[in-house]
Amino acid sequence: MKNVVVLFGLVVFAASAQAQQPQAKPDIAKGQTIAKQVCFACHGEDGNSTSPANPKIAGQISEYQYKQLANFKANSERKSVVMLAMVANLSEADMLNVAAYYSGQKSKDGSGQSKETLALGRDIYRGGNTSKGLAACAACHGPYGGGIPAQYPRLAGQFGEYTELQLKAFRSGVRANDANKMMRSIAAKMTDDEIRAVADYIAGLP
Repeated sequence: MKNVVVLFGLVVFAASAQAQQPQAKPDIAKGQTIAKQVCFACHGEDGNSTSPANPKIAGQISEYQYKQLANFKANSERKSVVMLAMVANLSEADMLNVAAYYSGQKSKDGSGQSKETLALGRDIYRGGNTSKGLAACAACHGPYGGGIPAQYPRLAGQFGEYTELQLKAFRSGVRANDANKMMRSIAAKMTDDEIRAVADYIAGLP
């Protein structure tokens, strides 16, 4: 009986894990329709937002975008009143489709704003800070911020103000949808000046 219970538990766990993953092949055309109807006002139809309050999502890794939408809809590890309202009526397929659509759009280059912090931001992004146990951002997000598909998001060209806000949200624990608390542990080791410098450096990555 014990073996049966264990086996049943494994089956339930596997089914639950499978249910959390999108299964169908994305429909880009449907994703574009959703973008026009739901997302364009804040993110632009092509995903190149014009306001630092709303992140650029053009060219963002599809799996990452899908995860964020699912997290917003769950309203637990990542919360936003605005995004909760936007995704409330989206199905799993809808989220998969719109994520795939935006990932296929070309992201426009951004630019850093502070020459004074360029060296600090570059040093931390590329090499981290060994004295603080701070890992290099490039180790996960790539030397030019392109990210690693299905694992780490694209950062290049993102608004510095937005990246700064997210790092501080990770540091405070307000945002908690990072696997194994990776971003929370990294942000916890960063000062406000370091966060601002790294965010500004990322904004200028091609």
